[in-house]
Amino acid sequence: MTMLADPSTAAAEEALERAAAHLLSLQHPDGYWKGELETNVTIDAEDIFLRTYLGLDTSRTTPPTAEWIRSKQRPDGSWATSFGGPADLSTTVEAYVALRIAGDPPEAAHMRRAATRVCELGGVEATRVFTRMWLSLLSLWSWHEVPVLPPEQILLPPRAPLSVYAFGCWARQTIVALQIVTALRPTTVVPFTIDELYSGREPEPEPHDAWGRMFEVLDKGAHAYHHHPLGPLRRHALRVAERWVVERQEADGSWGGIQPPWVWSVVGLHALGYGLDHPVIEKALAGLDTFTIEDELGRRVEACQSPVWDTALAILALLDAGVPAEHSSIRRAATWLVGREVRVRGDWSVKLPKLAPSGFPFEFANDNYPDVDDTAVVVLALRRARVEDGGAADRSLEWMLGMQSRSGGYGAFDVDNTSGLVAKLPFCDFGAVTDPPSADVTAHALETLAYEGRTGETSVRRALAWLVAEQEADGSWFGRWGANNVYGTGAVMPALAACGLTESDAMRAAVDWLERVQHPSGGFGEDIRSYRDPSWRGRGVATPSQTAWALIGLHAAGETGEMVQRAVRFLLDAQRPDGSWDEPYFTGTGFPGDFYLNYHLYRDVFPVMALGRILGKGA
Repeated sequence: MTMLADPSTAAAEEALERAAAHLLSLQHPDGYWKGELETNVTIDAEDIFLRTYLGLDTSRTTPPTAEWIRSKQRPDGSWATSFGGPADLSTTVEAYVALRIAGDPPEAAHMRRAATRVCELGGVEATRVFTRMWLSLLSLWSWHEVPVLPPEQILLPPRAPLSVYAFGCWARQTIVALQIVTALRPTTVVPFTIDELYSGREPEPEPHDAWGRMFEVLDKGAHAYHHHPLGPLRRHALRVAERWVVERQEADGSWGGIQPPWVWSVVGLHALGYGLDHPVIEKALAGLDTFTIEDELGRRVEACQSPVWDTALAILALLDAGVPAEHSSIRRAATWLVGREVRVRGDWSVKLPKLAPSGFPFEFANDNYPDVDDTAVVVLALRRARVEDGGAADRSLEWMLGMQSRSGGYGAFDVDNTSGLVAKLPFCDFGAVTDPPSADVTAHALETLAYEGRTGETSVRRALAWLVAEQEADGSWFGRWGANNVYGTGAVMPALAACGLTESDAMRAAVDWLERVQHPSGGFGEDIRSYRDPSWRGRGVATPSQTAWALIGLHAAGETGEMVQRAVRFLLDAQRPDGSWDEPYFTGTGFPGDFYLNYHLYRDVFPVMALGRILGKGA
């Protein structure tokens, strides 16, 4: 049943038809969908750094990469971590150094603007640890002045407070690689200095509690130990770390399908003596090429890829739009998803050795790290598509249930990965380093379990209680993997409805919050600065994906009035003639407060999902 009044219904149906056709046109012949996953230029700068360190021929790759980096420079000379975001010091330093390697002279106008902005922001001496590590690799900084990650840490038992398994999987993979790197301290030399990037000001010390101060003292001890390590212990630790890294290389050559552990693993293994012709390095470099996009805009590297996630969302959106489950595109996509089920044990099994392996990953080849979020959405897509899956959905559901944390909530990749201690280590100044339960992941798991008719089970009731308790005082929910409270709220509201809480106080508070943050245009938008500054919650340029998230939530709450009609009108007015939407703003989240993503498919898939639900097209 439609939730709009004529003549809006006819216009919305026409827009949905165009949008669904456009989405169908984006399907790969193999059955999957994959939108570009755009990030900031540090990924591209670090590609130049890596290739320079390895001594690769960069005559073909560096010029178009530099072209892309230049195209993202802002008028004030800086680079940001996302479109329209504020200037970021470390991103600007890495972009500047990459352009120096590419041959851009420091006297060029764009380089002078960049150097001036760097100094205004605090200078190279105020950059984050990861940036200074890259500069150390290039002999532009000293390894003596970055935190040490002793490889002996890999020898700690898994349940030790500072074990590598206390970190989230993305941090864990990077840290083990960096244990090798900071122990061996490899370098190459570039033919310039960066004196112009020093501000001459002493960086303001970070505020630390007792643990943070203690770890600073321990870091000084680790530096001293580095010069006189216990030889047999150090050699054993490096062998264990080397084996750990090599064993976790994915089939596509990556580590976890994400850039940070990938590039640092290559650096570390090369420092250990792995030549460019070593099969592990050859496979890694060939894999990076498959993450590279080159077109008229330049050359850029995706930090990760999202085909499993994109495909599951596309199936759900098309089903919501009224495309029948028997449609060939749905069948091919669902069949492709079935083949992505993970049947091997990954790092999650260290804490859960008795849990049978299953679940779904985010990427093409990410078997070491299936995640709850993808598993929940893929299982729902497979069930609604009514595809023969050989038991994949049933196995994945049991794996997902086994990943529930003690609190009742769900994290993405690990269970009870909630240490507050590891973030206080001196090198943890960038990005989330643990994987605690989040509202959006828990909501997706609950929505799928409710579809399965399992709302009466104790585990589901515990998850629901945790989710309701996580509601913010303003009525919204925090969004871990999407920006930000609009994403979290838009994810939780359908889960509440699926669990029978459509008329609950929590649902009404969420509706009230959405009403308060709706833009005069009818759209919804939230700037990523809300992760650092709560005053930005629900504020920012309205975008198609965020408007769709809000509409999905309002539909779940049973709203049909002016708020819904105005949001629909925003989508209709913003739609392009080919049925697509434009969205330069980043609405995906890698690390809250530090690293963001522009999922290029979000602008198309979520409006289709929202309009289909509002119009009552889905089965």
